[in-house]
Amino acid sequence: MKILDCLHTAILVSNLEQAQKFYQGILGLVPVDRALKFPGIWYQVGGYQIHLIVSPGFQASLQEEEKWGRNSHIAFSVDDLEALVKRLEAQGYVYQKSASGRAALFVRDPDGNVVEVSQSV
Repeated sequence: MKILDCLHTAILVSNLEQAQKFYQGILGLVPVDRALKFPGIWYQVGGYQIHLIVSPGFQASLQEEEKWGRNSHIAFSVDDLEALVKRLEAQGYVYQKSASGRAALFVRDPDGNVVEVSQSV
């Protein structure tokens, strides 16, 4: 057996509307159709999907409070990291710049899930 591709990442969220404001409004992801009946929303990112799945009462926890990048997270690359920084600051999101010195940051969605965003090279 050989793994051929990575298809999606499922992210638990407690409030779909708040999650949409982050993933669509802040990150700019575009939703795609989904036929499943349980609450959630799918986003297409290149050949990969992000699945937000509603889990009432869910709240992510950090194992490493000091450096968010040392926790479970999903990572995206963007063409304009500074534009994202301006969006985050305008909406009051706290973020951490990468301790490595590279052009990257870590932010938590409304449920505390860590998201890494780095400048594409």
